[in-house]
Amino acid sequence: MPGKNFHLRTTPKETAAVVDAAVADLARRLALQLQKDLSDPTADDRAQALARLHVLDHLQHAAERLQRTAAADAARAGAGYPQIGRACGMTRQGARRRWPGLFDHTDEAPTEQLTMNAPARPFDVLLVEDDIADAMLIEEALAERGARNLVQATDGVAALEHLRNPDSPRPDLIVLDLNMPRMNGRDLLRILKSDADLQTIPVVVLTTSSAPDDVAGAYSSHANAYVTKPVNLDEFEQAVQSIDSFYLDTATRPPRA
Repeated sequence: MPGKNFHLRTTPKETAAVVDAAVADLARRLALQLQKDLSDPTADDRAQALARLHVLDHLQHAAERLQRTAAADAARAGAGYPQIGRACGMTRQGARRRWPGLFDHTDEAPTEQLTMNAPARPFDVLLVEDDIADAMLIEEALAERGARNLVQATDGVAALEHLRNPDSPRPDLIVLDLNMPRMNGRDLLRILKSDADLQTIPVVVLTTSSAPDDVAGAYSSHANAYVTKPVNLDEFEQAVQSIDSFYLDTATRPPRA
């Protein structure tokens, strides 16, 4: 199953002990192979130690190259940055910084949930969000779903300028926060849904507020969906990917003007 977690029968300490022993034995054998004179039991201890150190340095670089390959293989098999990070004892953000671009392949682009038919063009998503950290998380989550052209506007005014620019692509989906400067998401939503040219674009409100008045107000203004931002990072990513999966993969989208 894509994205399924892996499980080892050993504890991290036990795994480390097995790996350390195997690497030490491999380094010794490689050093002997590369410098035949070290097979002599009377060889200088310093020469042996330096030879092992030289080999271990190359093993470290080889392990880094192999890790990159293994991370790419895991991504192609359906694992996301959260799973790849956990396999290496790091956060999702740490894995993305260490191996950027795992989901930028044009051939058989991996996704969290593989789809049978690739889109004829990348999907265009307009994110109206002023929180930099949340915007980065949303961008990462969408990147793992496949080809997405993401444009971020930090308030409603900037979003309208983008939408009404004839040179801007019409978004397939708008993800909208509520609390922003200049023009907030509530006002922007009312404008979008009263504009004959823009009202058919699906708008999903993604915000920290779970207040009943905000939820009711968004649906009264004809929001297509209302999602409260989860606090947990993995749940946040899953929520964004669920929005993407439904509106860009499952639902039939209105034709472009």
